Amino acid sequence: MLTDDTLRRAPKALLHDHLDGGLRPQTIVELADTVGYQGLPAHGAGAVGAWFRDSADSGSLERYLTTFEQTLVVMQTADGLHRVASECVQDLAADGVVYAEVRYAPELHLVDGLSLEAVVESVNAGFRDGERIAAESGRRIRVTALLTAMRHAAKGTEIAELVVRYRDEGVVGFDIAGAEAGFPPTRHLDAFEYLRRENAHFTIHAGEAFGLPSIWEAIQWCGADRLGHGVRIVDDIQVAARPFSADVAHAAAADPCEVVLGGLAGYVRDRRIPLEMCPSSNVQTGAAQSVALHPISLLKRLKFRVTVNTDNRLMSGTSMTREMSLLVNDAGWTLEDLRWVTINAMKSAFVPFDERLAIIDDVVKPGYAALIQA
Repeated sequence: MLTDDTLRRAPKALLHDHLDGGLRPQTIVELADTVGYQGLPAHGAGAVGAWFRDSADSGSLERYLTTFEQTLVVMQTADGLHRVASECVQDLAADGVVYAEVRYAPELHLVDGLSLEAVVESVNAGFRDGERIAAESGRRIRVTALLTAMRHAAKGTEIAELVVRYRDEGVVGFDIAGAEAGFPPTRHLDAFEYLRRENAHFTIHAGEAFGLPSIWEAIQWCGADRLGHGVRIVDDIQVAARPFSADVAHAAAADPCEVVLGGLAGYVRDRRIPLEMCPSSNVQTGAAQSVALHPISLLKRLKFRVTVNTDNRLMSGTSMTREMSLLVNDAGWTLEDLRWVTINAMKSAFVPFDERLAIIDDVVKPGYAALIQA
C-alpha cells in the first residue's frame, strides 16, 4: 500500500499549475479585507475554500473559469501578488514538489494600475522569496514562471515579448488559456511566430473542452512544444475498433495490443509531445468521467509522454500528493508509474537541459529509489 505520507515524500515535477487557482483560502480572506473587497461568496476561510470546490464541480469549463473572478480581485497589488507567489512555492515544497512551472496571465492583474512589468517582477520576487523560505526549512525547490495570454483577448504578442524580456529572470515560457470553443490558438499566431524566432518555449491549452481540431492547430499551425491537458487526443484512438469511451476505458488500459492510433495521435506519440494532464480538474470540467476512467492510464500504457499536474489546487481541493494518491487508489498506478511520469515532466520542462538532467539524476531518481527499496 502506498500511503499519502509515502507519496508526499516522493519527488514531484509540476508543469501545469495556475497561480490564481492555488491561493490559500485564509489568504483570500485576509487580502480581501486589506483591499476592501466585500464580495466574497462566503465568510471564513473554511467556507470560502468549500465554495471554490463546490462551484468547480459543475462539469462545465465555462462555469469552472468563473471562480477565478474571486481570486483575481485580491491579486491586483504588488504586495498581494508577492504574497500569493511566495505562499505558492512554500505550499508546493511542503508537498514534495522539487520543480514547478507556475503560470499566470499578467493582463488580468492591471485593474488597480500595475503595469505588465510590475506584475511580472512582483511574482518573480515572490517566487524567489518562497524558494528561500522553503530552503530554510530544508525543502529545496526550483519554481519558474509561464506567462499566459488570454485566448479571447488581443495581448498575445505583448505577453510573448515579456517572456523574452524576462527569460533570464525565471520566466521560461508562454501559454494561452481560457475557453477553447470559438477562440482557436491561431488567433495568436503572431505571438507564436515571434517566440519561435526568439528561440522561446511555449505550451498551449488544447484538447480540454474542445476536441482534435484544437490539438491539431496547436501543434501543426502554432508549433506548440507541449499541450496543456490534451486529454481529447483519445478521440483519435480506437479500442477494438471502437472509439475510446468510458465503457472501454478499463479494457483499453489493460490491453494496449487492441488499440489503434489515428494519424494525429500517432504523431503526438511519435514526436514525444508532452501532455500536461490534470486528472481531478478534467473530471470537474467534464473532460473525463472519473480518475479511474481517465484516459491518462491508457496513454501511459501506450507510452505517450504524459505528465501529472494539479491545474488549480484551490478549485480542485488538490495537491500533487492527492493526484498521485487518486491514480494509485482509483486507477491502479504504482510507484514506478509515478517515477516514470515525474521523469517525463522533467524531460519536458522549459529550463535548460543541464538543469533538467541534474534534477532527474540528483533528486528524482535517488528519491524514488529510496522509496521503492523501502
